[in-house]
This record gives sequence, C-alpha cells and structure tokens, in this order.
Amino acid sequence: TTGMLVSVLLVLLFCLRGHAGPSPHFLQQPDDLVALLGAEARLPCALGEYWGLVQWTKDGLALGGERDLPGWSRYWISGNAASGQHDLYIRPVELEDQASYECQATQAGLRSRPAQLHVLVPPEAPQVLGGPFVSLVAGVPANLTCRSRGDARPIPELLWFRDGIRLDGTTFHQTLLKEGTTRSVESILSLTPSSADDGATLVCRARSQALPSGKDTAITLSLQYPPVVTLSAEPQSVLEGEKVTFLCQATAQPPVTGYRWAKGGSPVLGARGPMLEVVADASFLIEPVSCEVSNAVGSANRSTALEVQFGPILQARPEPMSVDVGGDASFSCAWRGNPLPRVTWTRSGDAQVLGSGPTLRLPSVGPEDAGDYVCRAEPGLSGLGGGAAEARLTVNAPPIVTALHSAPAFLRGPARLQCLVFASPAPDAVVWSWDEGFLAAGSQGRFLVETFPAPEGRGGQGPALISVLHISGTQESDFSRGFNCSARNRLGEGGARVSLGRRDLLPTVRIVAAVAGWGAPVAAPAVTLLMVIIGVALCCWRHGKASFSKQKNLVRIPGSSDGSSSRGPEEEETGSGEDRGPIVHTDHSDLVLDEEGALEPKDPTNGYYKVRGVSPPTSPNSCVTPLQVKSPGIFNLP
Repeated sequence: TTGMLVSVLLVLLFCLRGHAGPSPHFLQQPDDLVALLGAEARLPCALGEYWGLVQWTKDGLALGGERDLPGWSRYWISGNAASGQHDLYIRPVELEDQASYECQATQAGLRSRPAQLHVLVPPEAPQVLGGPFVSLVAGVPANLTCRSRGDARPIPELLWFRDGIRLDGTTFHQTLLKEGTTRSVESILSLTPSSADDGATLVCRARSQALPSGKDTAITLSLQYPPVVTLSAEPQSVLEGEKVTFLCQATAQPPVTGYRWAKGGSPVLGARGPMLEVVADASFLIEPVSCEVSNAVGSANRSTALEVQFGPILQARPEPMSVDVGGDASFSCAWRGNPLPRVTWTRSGDAQVLGSGPTLRLPSVGPEDAGDYVCRAEPGLSGLGGGAAEARLTVNAPPIVTALHSAPAFLRGPARLQCLVFASPAPDAVVWSWDEGFLAAGSQGRFLVETFPAPEGRGGQGPALISVLHISGTQESDFSRGFNCSARNRLGEGGARVSLGRRDLLPTVRIVAAVAGWGAPVAAPAVTLLMVIIGVALCCWRHGKASFSKQKNLVRIPGSSDGSSSRGPEEEETGSGEDRGPIVHTDHSDLVLDEEGALEPKDPTNGYYKVRGVSPPTSPNSCVTPLQVKSPGIFNLP
C-alpha cells in the first residue's frame, strides 16, 4: 500500500507541473567561433524557464557546474543566472582550447548544438636567406628564398614586393618539420638582376587570416657587375693629321682593374689608362677604336669610329688594255677619301676632261684612240692626298708599213733599204720581195735582211720594228725596180714600196777633165783630188761587202730559230747558206738622231705611231757620213 501511495503522489505532482507554465528552453545557443591565440573567446548560452544546474562540456568533458569553474583557470561562466544567461569565457585563448563546446541544462535534459572554437595563430616575421644584405652578380640568374616557421594557423602565404609593387615569378611550397605540429613554408623568387638593381630593397611579407596586414622582412641587394662602359672622342670630326682624345669611362662593382685599347682589332701598345691620344688619319674611318674595361666579375667593350676628313688615296690602279679596232675599251680606278673625291679622266699630255667617275668607257675604238689615259683625283680639304694614275690603251690593227728614206748607192757598191712597221699584235714576219724573189730573214745571194725593234713609241702607241734590206754589189736592175716591204698579223696585212736611188762618179770625172784642161799648173792637185775620191769609193765598197760577214751583236726576233752561224764573204756571195729566221742587228751606223735624240720618220698615221730612240754608234770602219734629219720624217743627204 505504501508503494502505491508514492506512485499516486508522483503522478499528481507531474500533472500539477504540467499545468504550472512553459517548459525550459534555449534562448541563445553558441555558434562556431574563430579566436586569435592569446585573445579572449566568448561562447554564449541563454535558457528560458530554467533555474536549475547549467554546465559546459569541451569535447564531451564536463567542465563543472560552478560559475568560476575550478580547475580551469582561464575558463569561467558569466552572465545573470536569474535571467538564464550562462556564457563561457576563455582568456587567453591557447591552442589547446580549440575544441567542440556544448551548453547543457542537466535537470531539464537540454543540450545546445555543438560550437567549434578555432584558434588562429598569426605568422611570425619571415626570414630571407642571406639577408639583410644579399650579394648577387648582375646578369646571372639567382633565387631568393623567404621562409616562415612556426605553428601559424592557417598556413600563411609569402609575398614579394619592391617599392610597394608585388613581384611575380615566385614558387611556393611547405614542409613539415615536426610531425603534426610545426610547419615551414618557403617562397622562392627567381630573378636575373642588372646593375640597376644595386641597392634595391625587396620585402618578403607573411600574411594569413590571423594577420591580414602580414609581417614584413626587408633585404637590400648588393650587385656585383662587370664594367658599364661609355666611350667618347673629342673632337668627333677631325681633319687628317689633327690630334684626337678618346675617353673611356666605366662604372663597376667591384672596381675596375684594367683598361685595354685596340684599333681595328689590333692592340694599341702602351695604352693602359682611361685616356688615349692619337693623330687622326684615314684608317680611323674604317678601323674603329675600342676600349675594353675589366674587373673581378668580367669585362665590357665599347668602340667608336672617328669621322676623319682626308684626301684621296688610290686603292686600285687602272689596268692596261689591248683592244681590237672597233671594240669597246674601259678603264677603272678607285680612290678613297672623305669627303668622296671627284675623279676625272684625261689623255696624257691633254687637259681635256674625257669623263668623271671611277670608270671611263671608250666605245668602238680606232687607232687614234691609242695612248695613255690618266685617272686623276684632286687633294682633299687638308691639302693631302690626291694624284694621278696612268694606263695604256693599245689598239690592235693590221700592220702599217712606212718606207724610210734610204741613201743613194753606187753601182756595184753596197746599199741598204729600210722600212718602219707598226703593228699590234706583233707581225708574224716582215718580208722583203722583189722581181725574182723574197726574203724574210737571213741572207740570199746578194741580199740580207735584218729586223730589230724600233725605239719605244710615244703617247702609248704600239710597238714598232725596223727592217733593213742589205744589198751587196748593186746591179743596174736594182735601181730600176721596186722593193716591197710587207708585214702580216692576225688582223691583216700592210706594205710599202721602197726604191733605191743611184749615185755615180760622173761629176768627179768631169771635174778632173776640166782641171786637166787648164794645164800643168793645176793638173797635179787635180790628180791628187781624184785619187782621194777613188780611195773613199773603194773603202765604201769594201765596207759594204764586209757587212755581210759581220755577225756580232745580232739577236733574233721572236719566232726565229735558235741557231746562228758565221759565214765568209764567199758564202754571202753565192747565197749557199740556209735561212736562219729574222735577225736583229744592233750595229746600225746609218740611223741618225736629231738634236733631241729622236728618230723622226714621216708618220702616215697622223700621230697613231711615234717612235723615239737612241742612235747606235757609228762603226769605226764605216766611211759613210751619217744622214742628218733636217725636218721630221725626211732623211737628207749631206
């Protein structure tokens, strides 16, 4: 009966409470919270219609029902309990406080939703390896490492700045240093510094949610770099022969250790400092001056060309030309100067300008165009340089043969006929012909031919030959017939007819007869005079015969055989010897010089060919008086 009574009382009590008012409930529940390490954290909790015991749990562990929470020195419950306020405070927040918290009304059986407390740890100031002064080499890629250590939560990001501007080109990674706790994060900045970066300040900043403003670490760059060179010349523009000063300036870290000067790639001996003094010439225009500066890191080179004004310098001479008649000829020459020289062309000995520029063109040349041509450049502003260069134009044409005046001969005495041959290219042979025969070289019966070079031509004209036909013991027919002198080359043939004049003793005989008629007083002197004249005539006749056997000073012209022989007068008379090819005879006692020493035959080419020469010595055995030239081209008897 007693047990039943207790049960009835409890039912009645429950029923009475159900009709007493509202049941306990939460007015405010805690939410997830983020707190900084060392700061204060507050987790709110408010109950309505509840006046019983309230407690907080941490990760399911009850902290206690008392307001000051004994055993938890940094924890306490605060608020007006009568109004149902039961807030949990934590100060200072530590890492161990990061947990899940609940507010519980134990007598009412109420539990709040769990609230997660997150503890944020701000990052420490980062460290830059090698700082605060980092030494780099200009132009060499480098990496700068910024590192942040500690238990920062969340993990911070590391950023690089220069002059407040964020830098790109970084890489980021993190490393666990202690299992589950301490971490290290790094940021690597890759850069290729230049000399302009010397003294620059870079900042590495570590920032996170726990410290949005971040913490900075600054470093200063100390750059080592090879010399930065500037090269100048004073003055920059000069005349040839003036002095010029070159100045080589350089900045470098570490300091400059040496200078090296060069011109056109070749070292300037003795030049070691930052200054070089020279005397300018034309070579400086095309051979720059360079200055190389060195230090412990490296070297740098700068060069500059000098503006030198200089007179013309001949670089390429005109080349001689040989052109066939009707062909085109051209000459070229090259002069170098600053400013560019004016080049003109003239003929040697003539002031008339034929053209200007480096090339002279002569279309369809003729014999009259043969000669020396002059390429000329005037001196420059400095008065130095300039000059002239010549080249010869040879016009190839058929041979031109001219008969030279020959001295009259006595009957049965010696005689010689001469012709002058101008030819380019040289003739294959010079041939003498007459009624019953011809002869190019050597001897044949009473005839002998010798050919030799004429004195050098004037005005750039072509080569010339003199051919002589010797006759031993002239006959009556020699004075009445003509002798032909002809020559041939690849371009054609030319010839001339030469006649032999006669000289007899008739005037002398008449004089003697007249004198004899005057009587005895004058007879003796007349006879004496007659004997002298006869003796001279015999001497000349013997000299003519002897000339056939004279073989010294003979040289063969091109194309002759190498053999030579000496033959007596008998062989000369009979003509039994073999032809020996063209012969040059250097004992020409009958060639005559004028007062200027020039052989001046009449020139049928009107100046195409001119010849000058030196008279060979007169034979001591000759009794023939040399011919004297009275006017150009005419041989006169004395």
